[in-house]
Amino acid sequence: MTKVGKVIEAFSGVPSFNSTELDLFLSGLDTSANYRKLLVHNLISTGKLRRISKGNYTFIDDVEVVCFAFRPSYYGLQEALSLLELWEQETNPVVITPLHVLPGIRIFEGRNYLVRRIDRRMFFGMDMIRYSDFWVPVSDVEKTLIDFVYFGEFLPKDTLLRIRRSINPEKLREYLAISPTYVRRGLKRLLAHSY
Repeated sequence: MTKVGKVIEAFSGVPSFNSTELDLFLSGLDTSANYRKLLVHNLISTGKLRRISKGNYTFIDDVEVVCFAFRPSYYGLQEALSLLELWEQETNPVVITPLHVLPGIRIFEGRNYLVRRIDRRMFFGMDMIRYSDFWVPVSDVEKTLIDFVYFGEFLPKDTLLRIRRSINPEKLREYLAISPTYVRRGLKRLLAHSY
């Protein structure tokens, strides 16, 4: 098997990989750094490999892999609501990360996705959800609700009512105990106006 074939075989089963992981793999095949650059360039130009962000790649043609380029991260806000089946609107993926990255809209394979930064103290409350052939990190219902307040995002009343029915009150109290005061107050106001 060629080195290219070995790379495809080794990495096609994972949602994404970075240049460091590729370098480690290729060093075991006795190749140079220049070879890696050429290999990546050729695979991208033939459409087999896709660049998610600088140094992060995937063989999967699905926008849901973008979260893995910003580890640690999770899908949150509107995207979490869609993945948790709490609303049916199609959304652009929202990646939430504590990394010091430039927030904003990015593009992967012609689809927009949004990167939002969150304080490291607020990086909690996620589950792994099966999506297609891989698992993705998604904020749980309670953390999704808290994130809507944290980021000052609008939440439609009907969606809020669906969320309320799915919430574990004890877990929500635990999360609020470690959230900033303005989030606790904002959530209290939001829940008071949801009836």
